[in-house]
Amino acid sequence: MVLAYTLFGKVWAQLSAAGAEARPSPWRMGAEFGRTLVLVTAFAVLASAAGVPGVPGALGLALLAWAGFPVVILAGSVLHERVPVRLAALHAGDWLAKIAVVALVLGVWR
Repeated sequence: MVLAYTLFGKVWAQLSAAGAEARPSPWRMGAEFGRTLVLVTAFAVLASAAGVPGVPGALGLALLAWAGFPVVILAGSVLHERVPVRLAALHAGDWLAKIAVVALVLGVWR
């Protein structure tokens, strides 16, 4: 999911060397597919174990998981590694979009 990076590409290019690349390499695209597959699997297992019903429950779980994991990790990178706040916010937005799409798909499917 590169929605946030597409919408805010200029900001990403200014704040990250990776954003300045014209096109990701094939191995990076494969790695991103693998990361997304792990996210989908983990979310499906969590939703199933928690007995989350339908789309509203899945979206609630997605918001909770987003706030509890990527946001906390990204806040740590800002606090301890001096990652620019705007770059961390861009990554957080990408994670929110990604996990929301996963929640919607799995919520409808279940």
